[in-house]
Amino acid sequence: MKRYFIELSYKGTNYHGWQTQPNATTVQQTLENALSKKLQENIKVTGAGRTDTGVHAEFFIAHFDTSKPITEKTIFGLNRMLPQDISIFNIYEVDKEKHARFDAISRTYEYRISTNKNPFLNEITAFIPANYNIELLNKASNLLLNYTDFTSFSKLHTDVKTNNCNITEAFWKEEKTLIVFRITADRFLRNMVRAIVGTMLELNAGKIIISDLEKIILAKDRNKAGKSANSEGLFLVEIKY
Repeated sequence: MKRYFIELSYKGTNYHGWQTQPNATTVQQTLENALSKKLQENIKVTGAGRTDTGVHAEFFIAHFDTSKPITEKTIFGLNRMLPQDISIFNIYEVDKEKHARFDAISRTYEYRISTNKNPFLNEITAFIPANYNIELLNKASNLLLNYTDFTSFSKLHTDVKTNNCNITEAFWKEEKTLIVFRITADRFLRNMVRAIVGTMLELNAGKIIISDLEKIILAKDRNKAGKSANSEGLFLVEIKY
């Protein structure tokens, strides 16, 4: 048996997230079904992380083990088998101990907001028309780098050993008619980015001030933070090993 990394992207609109779950269509299950059929053996795939329902991935890594040879024709065949919203870029052999999830040292997400109604950006951006104070939002984002415990931005009752994350970058930028929030960390809690964005949007709207953001973080209480932003604007864009 050899271990392979698979590089792919997917539009999450039609999926209940990455991870396989009963009675739901997921990216992991769809990929496993295609690989198992193509390679004629039972293939289980381990992803670099979990994306929630409706969340997209421009770049995603998963690993799997197989005794069958992998060629360019394998990739071509898989892409023909998979639905249009999942695309494989590359499959390559790695060391048998290499792990898509545990060996990742950082992940980067972007949350993309469309300020103008645009049918071509439907489902892949959040449509939130407003005036955005990028300077204020970036002052608030810089505060995130001073903390590690993000319990206030974590989905309640999740089974994790720690709510600590090391955020290395967090900033807002304007790209034509888009407002983009970019954040990189060694790990993310469930719903963390969307909860941060939702809270930042309250800041932008004047419902809270920057000192309130610090209080929210220190409270370690999800109920203190803002409502989570909708899933359609969230993209996993980079994973580093």
